[in-house]
Amino acid sequence: SVRYGRTVRALEDVDVEVGEGVLAVLGGNGAGKSTLLRTVSGTVRMHGGAVTAGEVLVDGTRVDRMDPAAVVRRGVVAVPEGRQVFARMTVEENLRAGGLGARSATARAAARERVHELFPVLVERARQRAGLLSGGEQQMLAIGRALMSGPRLLLLDEPSLGLAPQMVTRIAAIIREIHAQGTAVVLVEQNATMALQVADHAVALEV
Repeated sequence: SVRYGRTVRALEDVDVEVGEGVLAVLGGNGAGKSTLLRTVSGTVRMHGGAVTAGEVLVDGTRVDRMDPAAVVRRGVVAVPEGRQVFARMTVEENLRAGGLGARSATARAAARERVHELFPVLVERARQRAGLLSGGEQQMLAIGRALMSGPRLLLLDEPSLGLAPQMVTRIAAIIREIHAQGTAVVLVEQNATMALQVADHAVALEV
């Protein structure tokens, strides 16, 4: 469970093993979907919350007490709701920032090649400020930035939010490709149709 002031988000009944597939987490507003991802990524304290019970294990090691940078080093990277790219920085600078968590220069170069293959538009927009991209392009950049650190587990929070149906279909295809390349994914979505099209397993959180 996670406490925000006097409010407690009851997540103690969530007992899920991600494995190597795509796990969709469904639920209405206030069910605790974003709280779950913040807890796994170690950022819940940055949002004024505190873990009061339960644990998160990665390869048998507890990460719920680690700071976010340490969680990234364990191979877990989150793409927050609303994309949150560095708007005044260029696309290339955003990707370089994501690559700071890479294990080595070789791993960083391999990740950059992977991102460029997944998102050719980011190559075309490399020198453009991120804040001038369309919503769909910003979402691609946010995912690409996360992939620059070479994660084994990618946490996606509402990647289809505010996007046109055609772009939602494209993001879904990208998620499938990311998984096919060997990255496990936890996908938090209110768009159940899209989520269930790409997921191997799904759980629903009830308020």
